[in-house]
Amino acid sequence: MSLAKNIDLLRRLPRLDGLRFAELDRSADSSCPLEEVLGFGDNPGALRMFAFVPAQLQKPRALVVVLHGCGQTAAAYDLGAGWSTLARHYGFALLMPEQQRVNNGNTCFNWFNPEDTARDSGEAQSIREMIAHMVETHRIDSRRVFITGLSAGGGMTSVMLATYPEVFAAGAVIAGLPYGIASNLREALEGMFHSPARPARELGDLVRSASDHRGPWPKVSVWHGSADRTVNPGNANEIVKQWLDLHDLPDAPMAETVVDGHPRQAWWNKDGETLVESYAITDMAHGTPLGIADNDQRYGVEGAFLIEAGISSSYHIAKFFGLTGWIPDAATKKAEAKPAMKPATKPALSPAPHLARSIRAAIAEEQAEPQREQARGFDLGQIITRALTAAGLMK
Repeated sequence: MSLAKNIDLLRRLPRLDGLRFAELDRSADSSCPLEEVLGFGDNPGALRMFAFVPAQLQKPRALVVVLHGCGQTAAAYDLGAGWSTLARHYGFALLMPEQQRVNNGNTCFNWFNPEDTARDSGEAQSIREMIAHMVETHRIDSRRVFITGLSAGGGMTSVMLATYPEVFAAGAVIAGLPYGIASNLREALEGMFHSPARPARELGDLVRSASDHRGPWPKVSVWHGSADRTVNPGNANEIVKQWLDLHDLPDAPMAETVVDGHPRQAWWNKDGETLVESYAITDMAHGTPLGIADNDQRYGVEGAFLIEAGISSSYHIAKFFGLTGWIPDAATKKAEAKPAMKPATKPALSPAPHLARSIRAAIAEEQAEPQREQARGFDLGQIITRALTAAGLMK
């Protein structure tokens, strides 16, 4: 099937990604702690703002911005990746912008549209306004603002780090693309499918030209599945090259280790602080890696583009941000744990977690068979259509 026919087909197809997430969305909405915030400031990108601020925050106060992938909502990605659970456990504020179908039929952030990827313009400005609102309203330390995202959300994470580098201490890109490599559909497809190699200086200049900022630059963590057929894994190398150039670091990694069975490369400064790291998730397709964290807890649940990989990317990203060393105040925890009724009354256990797990298991089982079928053969037409849909390259 030709590319033109695939694009025409994509225009006429029902929004399959949205349908796949319908049940997960309903499960997420019923228990999600995210609350919508209205009137946060200028909103030229017409995005929605959702936030969660736990009762107890670590000091100095920190904020993590999380950008969902295509076909997802803020609530669905939060349920899948487990960010509000991490926020509650480690005491940081959470901001989750949400795309609207009026902007993109597949609810993808428009990571390649020039009007949405420039400083003080479109979706990038809307996200910046949300951050400013959170910093002021919840007294966030402006030096402790972080951002991460999956796929198109990963591409938009690259956009935010490039256009507002002074805002972020660090960022993490999952299955995304470097900043500035695409400004139209043809370039976006080329970057997604082929990820042509570019000189490191050229990649760095794309970021330097996005603002007047000249450093220091945010730290960056890069995650990508080695079997990703939606966004070529070569994009991870290009993102790393882009930020190594900005940090004036050598091409060769300073350390190569294995974390939870997956290779990790790292580069650090003269003070020993890791500035760039990269995880290659072995044999993983397009999505966010899930698994047990170092503290033996699990954050998030499997779903479309949320893949069991034996490693919790959300936890390790929070650790890279420097957020996992905090322990809640013991007195506050004791007060919160005190029963509201008389001591002799045994609190009832909520069935909600078990119900949610059952729903998620059913969704995962339903999605497993198409994934196995896809693995049996290489259908270029099907891959192009799926990739276009997943990346939201057509409005």
